[in-house]
Amino acid sequence: MTDDDTLRFYADNAATYALHRTRPTGERLRSFLAALPAAARILELGCGNGMDAEHMLAQGFDVDATDGTPELVAEAQTRLGARTRVMRFEQLDAEAEYDGVWACASLLHVPTTDLPNILARVRRAIRPGGVFVASFKAGSGEGRDGIGRYYNYPTAEGLTAVYRTAGWTDMALETTMGSGFDALPTQWLWMTAQR
Repeated sequence: MTDDDTLRFYADNAATYALHRTRPTGERLRSFLAALPAAARILELGCGNGMDAEHMLAQGFDVDATDGTPELVAEAQTRLGARTRVMRFEQLDAEAEYDGVWACASLLHVPTTDLPNILARVRRAIRPGGVFVASFKAGSGEGRDGIGRYYNYPTAEGLTAVYRTAGWTDMALETTMGSGFDALPTQWLWMTAQR
């Protein structure tokens, strides 16, 4: 992710943002973990305060928790210690290293033109049979929210097409209603893809 305003928001508001999450993601995280073998190696992209990674570790998984904002990594380290590291999406260069990749509300900040490359990098990082789950805020094209953060705001059809461009073929998309840090009603697109 390269949008300076979005990165600055998370840097300037890391402590407040970290307090926003008070429990792991829930059913979608449970379903993701259930699809993986015991003690699977998981890459988390955009770990935020580390809550989901902490839950995965408690379930016996081997988690590589990453975030592109050093200030959020520092917040996550209070929960996870040295298991958290700074890595931007475009820095992912692993090959067949992970059984699963979890990207809850993080890849939604990737510029639309860069998304195929990032999704291809994720595909390369996952072992055959591995599972990749990511969530996006639905919309009709890129823009900014009320607090200045960039979002790619895909449609369901557009998101599916971008995944196909990146080489993914085994995909399932679920649409749900929820909210986010801004507490506004939000339509979420949850994409599950298998390598």
